[in-house]
Amino acid sequence: MKEKRSLSIYNSLSGKKEPFVPLHEGHVGLYVCGPTLYSEPHMGNMRTFINFDFIYRCLRHLGYQVKYVRNITDAGHITNSAGQEIDSIGSAARLEQVQSLEIVYKYNVKFQELQRLYNLLPPTIEPTATAHIQEQIEAIELILEKGFAYVENGSVYFDVQAYSKSFHYGTLSGRKIDELAQETRALNAQDEKRFFADFALWKKANPEDMQVWRSPWGNGNPGWHIECTAMSTKYLGKQFDIHGGGMDLKFPHHEDEIAQNCGAFGCNPARYWMHANMLNVNGQKMSKSFGNFFLPKELVEGTSPLFKKAYSAPAVRFFMLQAHYRSTLDITDEALSASEKGFERLLEGLSLVGGLSPGTQSTIDIYPVIAAAEAAICDDFNAPLLIASLFDAVKHVHAIQDGKATLNAEDLAALTQFFTTMVQGVLGIETPAKEENHRLAGVMDVVLHLRQNAREQKDWTTSDLIRDGLAKAGIQVKDSKDGTSWH
Repeated sequence: MKEKRSLSIYNSLSGKKEPFVPLHEGHVGLYVCGPTLYSEPHMGNMRTFINFDFIYRCLRHLGYQVKYVRNITDAGHITNSAGQEIDSIGSAARLEQVQSLEIVYKYNVKFQELQRLYNLLPPTIEPTATAHIQEQIEAIELILEKGFAYVENGSVYFDVQAYSKSFHYGTLSGRKIDELAQETRALNAQDEKRFFADFALWKKANPEDMQVWRSPWGNGNPGWHIECTAMSTKYLGKQFDIHGGGMDLKFPHHEDEIAQNCGAFGCNPARYWMHANMLNVNGQKMSKSFGNFFLPKELVEGTSPLFKKAYSAPAVRFFMLQAHYRSTLDITDEALSASEKGFERLLEGLSLVGGLSPGTQSTIDIYPVIAAAEAAICDDFNAPLLIASLFDAVKHVHAIQDGKATLNAEDLAALTQFFTTMVQGVLGIETPAKEENHRLAGVMDVVLHLRQNAREQKDWTTSDLIRDGLAKAGIQVKDSKDGTSWH
């Protein structure tokens, strides 16, 4: 295990950066809210998953042994911004005239495809809500025993007023109960609740429900928030290190998770709460009503009318990481195109660094660049600063390639290791498949031979025509004192 560097994390609970001190030295318990399987995740969802994949990679790079739990919601009621309790999976199943299990399976397959497409590392554990109904029932029973919930007509509700006598409701979001009262509209089953802010832990089954389980309170299904309480504490303990998710989950989902955990176990489940910010499209929040909604595969396939061309998944991932996870990110065709050029320059540096030859001495100091990258990771996982340091490294690579600088064998090995580790291991950027380059190699030998003949005959028009044509096809040709290389 590597020697630990001083890592700081912005804690949504305190609203400031704090030194990261894990509960157990050398180990990190990380829980992230995963997808709800009633539709395919949109690009805003994928931004959150990409950001936490990067954070997971950073923690591992720093030497921590990470238990990463990311749940899958395949049951339960989703609470929307108006406080309405909606069975989104059941609604999707009825709309497509299939069983709920078919909807869950369909969209889980799509999510797994997106994970592979955008090079997300699999979590340590990926539990589903339907496989943990008993744990959710047990958590509800414990909350009832502590006096923080009540049963009404076969449903169980969290008692916010009773809870507020012992704990502070709103500790994460800063919401105040009197302010919530002004925002809240008439709710489903409002007449069953003792207080407007109470939320469902278990809902009595309706005749049209497609998912129904037995419980001590009758047939029904669990509320949305209780699943994360049950699964996070089962796999990470009553209190763990980091809980993450999108900014849109801070209230009510994460606030209610805290209330449930305090109600059941007497403590906030996570010591550090992390929230990834939203994705805007052409200056507006992504929304179907705005007509700027698109799916992750549409961007790669080039089938979204919002973008002029297709972009590779690694290039899109790189674009996402050029903004800090806590910053809003505006995705536009122009921004993607500009980012793609930087992405190609980064890959060029990666392809060149492995072929550099060491000199007898080092005429440049590469270690400040390496230190800057490590400092960026430790500064609340600052991906933009990390990428900036990599571009500094690219300048060194080109200087060596052009014969303007040298590195001795030890320093060159350090630069090569740094570059490949940061690009592939930490940023998670996949490089073009070796077999694709292998298939091209024979063709490129012929093309470059023709170009070399043109250069020897001083036919610069043909030489430049070949070079520029290859560039348009995404193949860069570079001439140096050692010959001609391509990538």
